[in-house]
Amino acid sequence: MIDPDMRNAVFRLHQEGMSLREISRRLQLSRNAVRAIVRQQGKLVRKERQDKIQIDPELLTRLYRECDGWLQRVHERLVEEHGIQVGYSTLTRMLRDLELGRSPPVRCDRVPDEPGAEMQHDTSPYQLQLSGQRTRLIASLLYLRYSKCRYLKFYRAFQRFVMKCFLHEALMFWGYAAKRCIIDNTNLARLRGSGRQAVIVPEMVAFAERYGFQFVCHELQHCDRKAGEERSFWTVETNFLPGRTFDSLEDLNRQARQWATERMEHRPQTKARLIPAKLLEHECHYLHPLPPHLPAPYLVHERGTDQYGYVALAANYYWVPGTRRDDVKVFQYADHLKIFQRHTLLAEYPLPADGVRGQYYSPPGQPRPRHQPRNRHRDAQQEEQRLRAMGSEVAAYLDFALCACGVQRHRFTRELFALSRQLPQEVFVKAAQRALRYRIVDLSTVRRITWLCLSQEGDVLPQAEVQDDFQQRPAYQEGCLTEEPDLSAYDELFKDENEEGHEDDDRS
Repeated sequence: MIDPDMRNAVFRLHQEGMSLREISRRLQLSRNAVRAIVRQQGKLVRKERQDKIQIDPELLTRLYRECDGWLQRVHERLVEEHGIQVGYSTLTRMLRDLELGRSPPVRCDRVPDEPGAEMQHDTSPYQLQLSGQRTRLIASLLYLRYSKCRYLKFYRAFQRFVMKCFLHEALMFWGYAAKRCIIDNTNLARLRGSGRQAVIVPEMVAFAERYGFQFVCHELQHCDRKAGEERSFWTVETNFLPGRTFDSLEDLNRQARQWATERMEHRPQTKARLIPAKLLEHECHYLHPLPPHLPAPYLVHERGTDQYGYVALAANYYWVPGTRRDDVKVFQYADHLKIFQRHTLLAEYPLPADGVRGQYYSPPGQPRPRHQPRNRHRDAQQEEQRLRAMGSEVAAYLDFALCACGVQRHRFTRELFALSRQLPQEVFVKAAQRALRYRIVDLSTVRRITWLCLSQEGDVLPQAEVQDDFQQRPAYQEGCLTEEPDLSAYDELFKDENEEGHEDDDRS
């Protein structure tokens, strides 16, 4: 589109007697555009569509109310009753222009920045490298609006209990809490409604009252209401994550806490070059102080003690002191757990590091239990190493199979290794190549492939190595006095099969 100033320049040059070719060359416009502007005398002429549909706004409003806002029904009545052929998308655009169906967007209130009045919380997903493996994590960040202090921590998953643990950890670190906490319309804290009409979950209301604040949901599509929180996530993406490596989730959270509470609190913020640590000293007089021994949030699990004296929680096992198999209550905190029986504390354990599963723990300072479960879960690391040592073909098949959907890694590896012990290595390698070629991970199908390789290639299972002095062994001497088994039934079975085979040959 050519702007009005350019159009006026073209028309004035034409009136001064300049040729169309010269105007086109000087103003770098096409000759057709210059001719059109001269023909229109430098004015922008808008062409109205001849087939543009015009519908009475009063008719649309009446039909919308009669159909209770169901646009599909409004479209049907326009076509069938009033004979107006209009597209559905055109109808929805007309209703939007009349502000029917949804309320027009309103402006957000400008809230003054007061000390001790507000803190903001939000979460954001990230894809990070932990020990060289790409992992999806949830970043949770609490932001004091006036002093601009932050508290950052990452989680595998974020739920209501994790949210309470994070807020407790952050607020107890500062020792203070603001009067209100601005959040989005998350279901972790919101029961129903949105914005000003949001109703907070009673559990979260009771939790907030313990710390002296209340949750406030901002209006829909008004994320700028917590702009300091959103800007903090941008700082995390551009300042914290780049150029850093993380060995584990614990290492990531250690660096995140050091960055947020030590580095950023003493770094100048905004154009006014404000220091958050100094602002926090001033804001403490307006914040709600927290008692130092405020109890941490926890979850209660009903558990039964197994025959070995263990209770299970989060794929790990913890030993319960005593000799009886009574039911106990496990109190799960953010970083430890406690085992109670009838209001008596039996044991307390720190929670294992992220990713630890299938481990057995006993109370520190006490001897380990005498008996351990025989069917405890174990990994298949040794079996996998032996399979990969057979060659690149087997290793390639393992890489494919272990990444397939629905494959249990350790069980599949153990059963595949057991199959390899039953066959010559050459046959097993050929079977692995064929299974990889046809993308097969079902072990029963892999077994059929191995027998097919044996029959097609003419391979024969190796004979068992028998030592000549086996008759001199004590086990053989003890069993040699027993009567020999009667195997005549098998001879008759083979005889019957041979006779049936001859009869089939005669019939043919």
